[in-house]
Amino acid sequence: MAEIAFRNVSKRFGSTQAVNNASFTIADNEFFCLFGPPLSGKSTVLRLILGLDTPDEGEVLIDGQVVNHIGPAARNIAMVFQNLALFPHMTAEHNIRFPLVERREPEARIRARVADAAAKLHIAHILHKHPGQLSGGERQRVAIARALVRDPAAYLMDDPISALDARLREEARVELKRMQREAGRTLVYVTHDQEEAMSVADRMAILELGAIRQIGTPDALYDHPGSAYVARLLGAPVMNILPVGANVITAPKRPGAAHLGLRPEDLTVTPDPAATATVTGVEPLGGYTVLTIAAGGEVLRAMLRGQPAFATGTPVSLSAAPARLHFFGPDGTRLAG
Repeated sequence: MAEIAFRNVSKRFGSTQAVNNASFTIADNEFFCLFGPPLSGKSTVLRLILGLDTPDEGEVLIDGQVVNHIGPAARNIAMVFQNLALFPHMTAEHNIRFPLVERREPEARIRARVADAAAKLHIAHILHKHPGQLSGGERQRVAIARALVRDPAAYLMDDPISALDARLREEARVELKRMQREAGRTLVYVTHDQEEAMSVADRMAILELGAIRQIGTPDALYDHPGSAYVARLLGAPVMNILPVGANVITAPKRPGAAHLGLRPEDLTVTPDPAATATVTGVEPLGGYTVLTIAAGGEVLRAMLRGQPAFATGTPVSLSAAPARLHFFGPDGTRLAG
């Protein structure tokens, strides 16, 4: 079990500021996601926790102990890399056994730990196969099982399911969440997929250019983004963000506001022959339909339930409940209220 904390941690590589004065705490037994675009610092944070990199400033703590100068082997942290790093000449079973063999654990304990991990991840029937004979989802589960047998204080995972197809990713997310709960361990997970992060995380940290921009539960970050940057990262289609002077929808005045934000699902679209807004694109997606709308010199996206009868060129009026509007200042910070 492990609580992991950063205290004013910075890390540079030459002129690149990979992590910039980061401070946060990951609770024991928490599924914590690091989310952001490429080069935002996610993987460097993982490397600092694991001990592969050392902070230039600040402290990394595990269960209250500063570990800046403690090597990876002594931190009892298990890592699952993006490329999974399985040994191709070993069977799945021997890949899973490897960390216990290296630690010279008793054979009876090794067999018990492998059987337990294989049962949890439903891979007992493929233990005799080599990685080249396994599907992407099976290889991913073998890599996780190899981490699981160590009984570490925490697991670190660097985008381990990004190479899977959409259906397998959905199954893998469910498996990861179940595994973490059953193992009762802290899990720190890096992903660039916002749907993935929001579906598994207890809390998320949003990163930008090495800085932590906001931390919270997925629901809180989605409903109350602290900035336009966070608002645009979460949600598909992304939030509509318009200048407050745009003649698009009627909105209450907000002192200090420079931009107005509106989620596509919160936009009400009504056919209106007298309106100046126009539908320029229709994307039927089964359970919902996404409209692209030109209005007041701006382009907006609206997400509607079902398959409403809108066609390209339809004039429409737009409205939204005032409580669903977000206001941002000139620097992109969300205004309270």
